[in-house]
Amino acid sequence: MTSTMNDVAKAAGVSAMTVSNVLNGRGRVGASTRDRVESAAAELGYSLNLTARHLREGRTHTIALVVPQLDHAYFGELAVRFDRLLQPSGRHLVVEQTLARPEAERSALDFARLRLYDGVLMSVVSLHPDEVAHLRPGVPVVMLGEQEIPDRFDHVRMSNFEGARLATAHMLQTGSRRIAILGGAHDHDETSGMARTRTRGWRAAYRDAGAAVPEDLIVPLPAPTAQLGYDAVQRLLADRADLDGVFAVTDSLATGVLSALSETSLRVPADVQVIGFDDLEASRFTVPPLSTISPGDEVMATEALRLLDRLIDASPDAPPTREHLTAPASLVVRGTTR
Repeated sequence: MTSTMNDVAKAAGVSAMTVSNVLNGRGRVGASTRDRVESAAAELGYSLNLTARHLREGRTHTIALVVPQLDHAYFGELAVRFDRLLQPSGRHLVVEQTLARPEAERSALDFARLRLYDGVLMSVVSLHPDEVAHLRPGVPVVMLGEQEIPDRFDHVRMSNFEGARLATAHMLQTGSRRIAILGGAHDHDETSGMARTRTRGWRAAYRDAGAAVPEDLIVPLPAPTAQLGYDAVQRLLADRADLDGVFAVTDSLATGVLSALSETSLRVPADVQVIGFDDLEASRFTVPPLSTISPGDEVMATEALRLLDRLIDASPDAPPTREHLTAPASLVVRGTTR
């Protein structure tokens, strides 16, 4: 027979209200009383019916974060940041992976699954803006990422153009002239918005410096991994001995670049400067420590949660005005640039 809250109250010699306060973490309850209640609940095998409580409250106290790759360091750090920001309010974070597949991104916003969440933070990679415009999620959603997002959704993104321009300008100002962009995109390439936008920032730095843009040093890649960064630099060095700078569009790519360069006679940063993008925790511990672009992740996470909470608390009859925000990028100079 299933135990009830009244059974726990009787066993502990307290009221059902006191049991409720202890198990919900509410009110002021003495330590000895709390111990009696918790012991009685454990002996009787009683636990709160969270589903019933959530139905009464209309809240699950759970937020979903939908990302392309769980094994990508950037998204792992982003999840930790959101989890930390949610903890003070007693909420939980659930992370879902789409592997950047359109069908998985659509499925992540399926109404039947969203009943589990109070809101969703979603990094859109593969869905076309027209598809996003036709999504009808059943709970509040704030979009993350670099795709163009229709006005009907709140959107928080990083400053890809300005970050790439800062990275490239820094190397140009410190003497590099032949700077490859790994993970970039040619104008005709069908690739992510991030790759295209960061390539535009790379070009802009050259134009600002009054220098010819080395279009032959745009290196598109299928994924921003360390292995592909390693392989790309080996190919570049075999073809172009005059390479003197590398802008890797992610820190993970830059890690592979540094590994490849360490196997040559080229010195970093004396002969070849290297800079990444993301300011990952591990980037402080490469050899040399990696110069990078900080995309303002703390600002992005804080603003995304602010927008989501605003939607969660809003009246259905008076939805708030949508906001599209861009976090500020900043240059972090370490040991791989001069």
